[in-house]
Amino acid sequence: MLVIRHAKIFTAADKTYERGDIAVENGKIIAVAEKLPVPDYAEIIEADGLFAMPGIVDAHSHVGGFGAGDSQDLNEMTCNATPAVESFYAIDSDSKDFPRIIRAGITTSVIAPGSGNVIGGMVCACKSMGRSTTEMCIKNPVALKMALGGNPKGVYGSKNQLPMTRMGIAEVIRNNLFKARDYMQKQQAANGAPEKMPPYDQGLENICKVLRREIPIKVHCEQFDMMTTLRIAEEFNISFTLDHAWGASDFYDEICSAKNLVGVIFGPTGVGLLPGECGKVDIECLEVLDRRGVTCAIMTDGPIMNPELLVGQAGEAVRLGTPHERVLRMLTINPARIAGLDDRIGSLEPGKDADIVLFKGIPALDVAARCVRTIINGETVYAE
Repeated sequence: MLVIRHAKIFTAADKTYERGDIAVENGKIIAVAEKLPVPDYAEIIEADGLFAMPGIVDAHSHVGGFGAGDSQDLNEMTCNATPAVESFYAIDSDSKDFPRIIRAGITTSVIAPGSGNVIGGMVCACKSMGRSTTEMCIKNPVALKMALGGNPKGVYGSKNQLPMTRMGIAEVIRNNLFKARDYMQKQQAANGAPEKMPPYDQGLENICKVLRREIPIKVHCEQFDMMTTLRIAEEFNISFTLDHAWGASDFYDEICSAKNLVGVIFGPTGVGLLPGECGKVDIECLEVLDRRGVTCAIMTDGPIMNPELLVGQAGEAVRLGTPHERVLRMLTINPARIAGLDDRIGSLEPGKDADIVLFKGIPALDVAARCVRTIINGETVYAE
């Protein structure tokens, strides 16, 4: 048994303890209270003066899949739509990305294919520590990655291939959804008769998961590209997340009324000097979206954005008006909920995975706050 004592505790479960204890056994949280009995055999972490919170969940990342130089194992840029591929197979569990995100307090990352393709492939969620991707992965798939805007235009337009325009991007998405819908209808019509079944197609099988609303589409989009996502999602009655979402403040009513929206995953903020579609980085939109009932999260886009800056982005959201505890939820329970993992991670509650981080200083309020201990599955994997 492990007992963390005398910490200020943010549970992300509608309760904060000014001074409390957390008990852990067999990798799970067994109790959180103002004062817990401590057996003689328990390991004790004295956390007086420290801030305890759930392990940070990065809702949009590419860690472990973007290597040095031209190595981009998360971008299969041989075709504008590659729904059959899975990020799971690209993740290097020995990547230096993982020790770095552990030091930043990130205990789980939702790892997506890159945005080179319009349809990039399946997304998985991994803990930050493990001997292999199989050991680290806690959900696969989480979503099907798609991308709008400059990324796929830049990849394929430069080759004089579809899509070189936003018109082409929308056509690629809709065409693949139509194909998958036809494929699914033929399977249903076959009624189990093998000779009547359409030829097996892994990519269409994956898109059918979206059409059956088993998983959402996870869409790299910003400014008016978000409206394309909303329109296609409504047309096909599919669930979706808006990832990056720069410029969301231009479309509050449309976003907040979208019936199949799973969540808005905002960030990173360090792109504000870029022209065009990345030119409006309005993290203040989180206050309005959250207040109006949208589940919001903040991302790193790692390793593109340094993981240490995730808490800095949260602090910027607080500075611009989002209540502090609401922002901490955007680093913990909200991304867990968006990923369909809130039954395991994202809050400090009995029965959940013992993913806990201790900060010296209060993150998103204290500019000098830093992670001093990271615990994953009840094991200390980093201590300052």
